[in-house]
Amino acid sequence: MRSTRDYLILALKGVGMGAADVVPGVSGGTIAFITGIYEELINTINKVNFYSIQVLFKKGIKAFWEEVNGNFLIGLFAGIFISLVSLAKVITFLLDNHPIAIWSFFFGLVLASVPLVAKSIKNWSGSRYFGFGAGAVIAYLITELPPVEDPGATWYLFASGMIAICAMILPGISGSFILLLLGSYSTILQAVNDRDLVAIGIFGGGCALGILAFSRFLKWMFARYHDVTIAVLSGFLLGSLNKLWPWKNTLESFVKHKGESDEEIVPLVQENILPSTFTELNGVDSQPILAVALAIAGIVIIFVMDRFAPKKA
Repeated sequence: MRSTRDYLILALKGVGMGAADVVPGVSGGTIAFITGIYEELINTINKVNFYSIQVLFKKGIKAFWEEVNGNFLIGLFAGIFISLVSLAKVITFLLDNHPIAIWSFFFGLVLASVPLVAKSIKNWSGSRYFGFGAGAVIAYLITELPPVEDPGATWYLFASGMIAICAMILPGISGSFILLLLGSYSTILQAVNDRDLVAIGIFGGGCALGILAFSRFLKWMFARYHDVTIAVLSGFLLGSLNKLWPWKNTLESFVKHKGESDEEIVPLVQENILPSTFTELNGVDSQPILAVALAIAGIVIIFVMDRFAPKKA
């Protein structure tokens, strides 16, 4: 039974998830994973099914609310909503004006999370090591994939929603980054700007089906192969650091129109470079001292959270 303090902490974790989702390259699932609510989130999503609908009609709203872990969802999504309406503009401003600083901070957060999450596996064996390595390699290769062209078909928009939402709940890979790879990022943005309810509905339907199906797969994996699953997800965190490296050179981009006269350049293909090379290419300070300081700050935050987190049996 959660106390008021527990729900406040849960809401703060939701704030962290919302803030992470604003950054194109960091998944809200990463924050859920490193703050210890990932498995409960997956199990809660799985409770939205035909049985819970039957409970609603047979036993009423109260029983239905308890069945779907409603208090958990309200606490978490309240934090996400607060973050999106209050921190989104701040983080977007930082990404536009101080990208090295914000990427360095998230790099430190994720880097420190890898050993802390992996330590929950008590008995490392061959299958765990293989899962960790496979997860790291897969995540790394995903961050290196070139974007493809959106064919403009309805089925592709639906499939993009399914794939992107799966990435959103996976630690280490963001849904927006997957949409960029699929070539659907600009399509979705255009649909939102044009208020194209049909396209938004098709994409949303794909998201709904994707999260319900994929969460069931994750629940099954946790039930059957818990430690291997944790090892794979820990590897995902490690592999995703390739995307979070603060110093990048943009090789290919596209223009995102935000209004009649307002537009933004969105990177499509980037390569990681050293701080000195970044300064040479861009003619601006690579801010190595600030970057290291913020990365250390992210590492310290994770270790402090782990130090004072309630310990479960």
